[in-house]
Amino acid sequence: MAATLIDSQVFSGLFSTPAMSEIFSDRQRVQYYLDVEAALARVQARLDIIPKEAADEICHHCRAEEIDLEQLRSQTELIGYPVFGVVQQLVERCKGGLGQWCHWGTTTQDITDTATVLQIRAALKLVETEVDEIAGALASLAEDYRDTPMVARSNLQQAVPITFGYKAAVWLAGFHRHQQRLAEIKKRVLVGEFGGAAGNLASLGDQGLEVQAGLMKELNLAIPVIAWHTMRDRIAELACLLGLITGTLSKIALDIKLMAQTEVGEVTEPFTAGRGASSTMPQKHNPVSSVYMSGIVPIVRQQVAALLNAMEEDHERATGTWEIEWVVLPEIFCLSAAALAQAKFALRGLNVHPDNMMRNLQMTGGLVSSEAVMMGLGPKIGREKAHDLVYKICCQAMETDRPFADLLKENNEVSKALTDNEVDKLLDPNNYLGLCGEMVDRTLARQDK
Repeated sequence: MAATLIDSQVFSGLFSTPAMSEIFSDRQRVQYYLDVEAALARVQARLDIIPKEAADEICHHCRAEEIDLEQLRSQTELIGYPVFGVVQQLVERCKGGLGQWCHWGTTTQDITDTATVLQIRAALKLVETEVDEIAGALASLAEDYRDTPMVARSNLQQAVPITFGYKAAVWLAGFHRHQQRLAEIKKRVLVGEFGGAAGNLASLGDQGLEVQAGLMKELNLAIPVIAWHTMRDRIAELACLLGLITGTLSKIALDIKLMAQTEVGEVTEPFTAGRGASSTMPQKHNPVSSVYMSGIVPIVRQQVAALLNAMEEDHERATGTWEIEWVVLPEIFCLSAAALAQAKFALRGLNVHPDNMMRNLQMTGGLVSSEAVMMGLGPKIGREKAHDLVYKICCQAMETDRPFADLLKENNEVSKALTDNEVDKLLDPNNYLGLCGEMVDRTLARQDK
């Protein structure tokens, strides 16, 4: 019976994805333990540390379906961790006493940490795929709406004209950096653990490092320079990266929610019959994906803090803080996967409404172009004087509810410096988009990589 929304039969599709949940499922976790045990047996047999027939027998039984999970639950509750219980059952299933060679010269944390790295590798592949697909969706939005004018907002107030393509390109640039981070983090995170009781491999004498190298080659993981049993920066860095990725999703979700407000109407999430419906208000089309991104990301952020706390580990083997990772790492990956899936759905089918964007640009009667007017006046009457004059006219427009253009043209100081036609050109938002288009092009070309 599921107790969390991640594993809930009802909610799991909103708080995880099937593929990510499978990686961190009990059965798959056990299989990763067994994969490490099998690889260790093969390497040690090649090095004549254990008999080849023992390695063959051990590998034959390194299948999760042979492990009784109910028995493992009882063993784990008694011992405090699951690897020992897995090894006990594996030894029992090996014939002719050959199971005694299982887990030779290693320790529980070696198996657990290395299995966790195998989980991380599989999980990162899923994250990478989603990040790449989101980046593709954002690139399409940036390209399609490269020259579509909309209003930029500062402190939730109208600022100056930009394009929606520029806005999407800003989001895209963040995902380009996440792609770089994902590629770069692997060399530090995809590193196995094999150090024995306290990390010095004393149990294997002068063959310890040879076994370690062989094991990592078998598993296609990097070799640790030294044991990292209680140096958990690898896991903490990974958590921080997931916090960064989902933090970007939260920013995008907030922008979408604000732009999707009825009074704004610049974008809407993809429409699917019944999605985002209200039980009492038939007109509602709630931004469901953005809502769930906004709900999930703060939880991920707190879990990042928990994994930073898990770095505080005592001496060579820790008392308790390591277990934080057991709880938090699966959850942070599952929640991140859910947020990424929601973002991909929302962005791939995002409905963009250019007419509403132009309507919002024009709703203040030209005030959104006040900076353009100030910059047009500046060379002729001085920047500071131009600022004060335009500010005064802006205030007059808001107080009298008269068109900004009319007040500009009626002002003697303005009319001496600018013709009515020049004023109209300065007030046209299409003429004050700056270098939005060029910046979109640069982002699409990934010139900042």
